[in-house]
Parts: sequence; structure tokens; C-alpha cells
Amino acid sequence: MSVTEIDTVVVGAGQAGIATSEHLSAHGIEHVVFERDRIAESWRTKRWDSLVANGPAWHDRFPALEFKEQSGEAFVPKNAVVSYFEDYVTLIKAPVRCGVDVTHVKRDNAFGGFNVTTTSGRYRAKHIVAATGAFQTPVMPPIIPEDAGLQQMHSADYRNPEQLREGAVLVVGAGSSGAQIAQELMESGRKTYISISPHDRPPRRYRDRDNVWWLGVLGKWEMPTPAPGTEHVTFAVSGQGGGHTIDFRKFAASGMVLLGMTHAYENDVLTFADDLQDNIAHGDKNYLSVLEEADEFVRLNNLDLPKDPEARKTWPDPECLKDPIHALDLVKENITSIIWATGYKLDFSWLDIGEYDARGRPLHSRGISNEPGLYFVGLPWLSRRGSSFIWGVWHDAKFIADQIAIQQAYLDYRPPLER
Repeated sequence: MSVTEIDTVVVGAGQAGIATSEHLSAHGIEHVVFERDRIAESWRTKRWDSLVANGPAWHDRFPALEFKEQSGEAFVPKNAVVSYFEDYVTLIKAPVRCGVDVTHVKRDNAFGGFNVTTTSGRYRAKHIVAATGAFQTPVMPPIIPEDAGLQQMHSADYRNPEQLREGAVLVVGAGSSGAQIAQELMESGRKTYISISPHDRPPRRYRDRDNVWWLGVLGKWEMPTPAPGTEHVTFAVSGQGGGHTIDFRKFAASGMVLLGMTHAYENDVLTFADDLQDNIAHGDKNYLSVLEEADEFVRLNNLDLPKDPEARKTWPDPECLKDPIHALDLVKENITSIIWATGYKLDFSWLDIGEYDARGRPLHSRGISNEPGLYFVGLPWLSRRGSSFIWGVWHDAKFIADQIAIQQAYLDYRPPLER
């Protein structure tokens, strides 16, 4: 079988792979982007129907292209996000090959690079950029057995309320996905329960500025990667309905039942940790701290931004918060469906190179692996808090492309006597 040689192989044609391709092209680096499905496949098939971007269009985009037919303050529907990435691939003439799965990458000492096995043939590359993103393998804790008679699915498989059985629904997880799905189910007329974990709960807007603006001026996008094991923070924020602050007390006032973290299951009874009040208090503390920092920033910079006294008004504590429920008989409560909004784990099993921790996360510094020639883009907290966002990925990808170009410049160097 023939082997194709190329400088750089980029794996994944989501936001990370597309951004990497743009910067590699700017350096004149020959490369190919392999995508096993379609461009931005996660946005197509791992999101629910009503999903919109969690940041406004003026902010959550690449610098060279604005969203079509969307105001800057709009929260873009998922289908428009897919179209945006397709348009961007065309704009930058990215060498994307869809329907090609990279199945194995290993070191090739004779070649001085890597052997890349794909479903369309073999390649040799000097550099590998893993741009497969953070949404790889859905995680569903093995708390409730499959034969329990319940409809169980991960949020990656949820599309709309009509997909679920008749009856009440429990959503496990209170990040953006869990909170938005629970709200949609409640507003569809379903009796809805939500199991709430520790979370941050930033304001959607405050003093006439969106949350992403405040994160920018307060320097929070630039927060460095936390220590191992502390980098995962659940954020409850929504762009749905024009964008609003997630308020679990308000949800409860509309009929949603708040629960602590899901703990164990036995004989149709699901138990919950005694942490609901602490988790809600943690979210409140985070919310109020952002308001305080924002007010101080306005004062220090003498900004003419309107005051927002409504932001500090709170809904009364619902009964389920004052007297938390620690056990539910799922049959008696007619809970027939459970949606696990419990995140994803990484899968780099196709890489026979690099080093990884016990949870399968690659060891790297700002995306640079300790395996020469191997790089990562698109991971949460790759270099800072903003790394998971479209614009943040773009900047991370530029750094990685720059490193590849720098390494190539060193290899191309020849002392005068060798010329």
C-alpha cells in the first residue's frame, strides 16, 4: 500500500481543527484535516434541537467572519453555527477531508515523524494536531441499572421533549446543558426534577453588558489553567430565549423540583446527597461576587453604565430547598425518563504516542505534548479559561501553529559551511 507524505495531520474538523488549519495555512505549512463524520459534527448530532450558542454572536466567532443574518447580540441557533463553520472552511480554503477516520498514529523512527493509519490509506507526517475537542465519549454514571425499566439517555442523545416517554423526567446535572434541558422540559408541561451539583452561576447580563463582556474586562478569560483535578467547573448559563440568568429558585417557583447530587439507587428508590443547600449557596456566592467585581470595575474606570438593582433581588426559597428531598420512589413519582447531563470523557486511544493521566487526559503545556511533534487543540483549559470557546480556540490554534512553524524553522536552518 502506498504511503502519502505530508507535513502536518490535523484530526477533527470542528472549531479546533478549522482554526488550526487557518493558522497553518498562514505559515504555508502543508497539511490535511481529517474528519470522520462531517464538519462540526458535534453541533449537528450531539446537541438538542433548540440549543443556541451560550455567547452572543459578536463574541463567539472567529475574527475573520461574522455570522450571517444574526445581530451581534443574538445567541445563534445550532444549525446556523454549523453553517458558519462550513462557510469558514470555504473562506480559508481549508483542506478538510470528511468521512476519513484516523484509527492509529505511532512513531516512525526511520521517517522521523509519525505513521498515520486512516480509513482512506496510510500517511507519514512530521506533526500531529489532535483537534477532536472535549465532547468525545458521553459519561453516564452506572448508578441505575439498564434493566430498571427507565428510559435513560445522555444529554448528547436528547433532542426534544417528544422523544421521551409519558411521565415525569429527572435531569441529572446543573451545568448549562442540564439547566437548559430541564427548563425546556418544564415549559413543555412535563413534571421535571433536577439533580444539582456544585456550580458557578454567572449573570447573563448586568448593567447593560453581557457576561462575556464582564469576563473579558475583568480578566477572567485569561485565568490560567488550575491545578490538576480542580479545573472542571460547571457553569449554569443560558442563551435560550434571548439569554437569561439561570435561577434555580425561579425554576422551582414554576414547578421544578430541586434535588441534591444523585447518589444511589435500589428497588426503584433513588437517593440524593445532602448537599443541595450548599450547592445553591455556592452558585449564589459566585453570582454575587461577579456583581461586586463588576461594580468595582465601573467605579475604578468611571464608566457610565446604568445601575441594575433588580439583579440582586432573589426569589424566595422553595420548599424543596428549605427541606431537601433525600430519596424519591421513582415509580410513585411517575418518573419514567432520566437525562444524564454529566459531561464527557476524552478518548485518545487512536494515539499510540504521548503520555496521559489516569483519566486519559494528555500531559501537555499549552497544547504542546512531551512527545515531540504531537500537539493538542480544543481541550478545556488548554491554556486558559477561554480555551473552550470559539474565539479562545482560535487563539490557542494560532499558538500551536506558531510552534510548528518555529520548529520547522529550526530544522530548516543550515550553518554557513553546510550551505
